[in-house]
Amino acid sequence: MGWRNSIRFASPDAELFNGIAKEAAQGVARSDAYRNKPTQLRRFYDELLLWETRVSQQPLEAQAAKFAECLPFIRMLNAKAAYADGRKLVDRTFVDLMQHTLSEVTNPQTLTTCKYFWEAFMGFYKQERQD
Repeated sequence: MGWRNSIRFASPDAELFNGIAKEAAQGVARSDAYRNKPTQLRRFYDELLLWETRVSQQPLEAQAAKFAECLPFIRMLNAKAAYADGRKLVDRTFVDLMQHTLSEVTNPQTLTTCKYFWEAFMGFYKQERQD
């Protein structure tokens, strides 16, 4: 999982939404053939998208306050991923990736970058896992 060290949202690498997202998708796709179904992972992306939309739709001067209000719920995605792991719907590789990406979210801009990363990840993941 060397690609995890390349995932930085504060000063993103030019390959974050391309090569790095693809490597992450390949890593998660190869980790467990019976878990990490695309529809399951899509639910996590959809929830992240919901929170990012709530923050980004605010006027620019109100985004920081809305972000602070939403951050506990954004971070709760970690608990939801852990629960899904316990139910054997996702595996530890996915949970670790989710935890790492959410730890990079520190302001409205990094939340948007996180959303774009997961958007790219999901595109590459669907290519890797056709089920």
